[in-house]
Amino acid sequence: MINRIVHAVAGTLILASFALAVFVDINWMWLGIFVGANLLQSAFTNFCPLERILIASGVGVK
Repeated sequence: MINRIVHAVAGTLILASFALAVFVDINWMWLGIFVGANLLQSAFTNFCPLERILIASGVGVK
């Protein structure tokens, strides 16, 4: 469950940053770059800050 939430939030943030970069300011692309870099590093280090936050808040824990 937590994996699905992490992927949904990451995808939403990347799409939102793209839309904001097109319609508001190009600097919003940095948000998408940050999210993408975080996804890449989590694949190698198995550390995802959003996952830790979700576990700490009790989301997805039975």
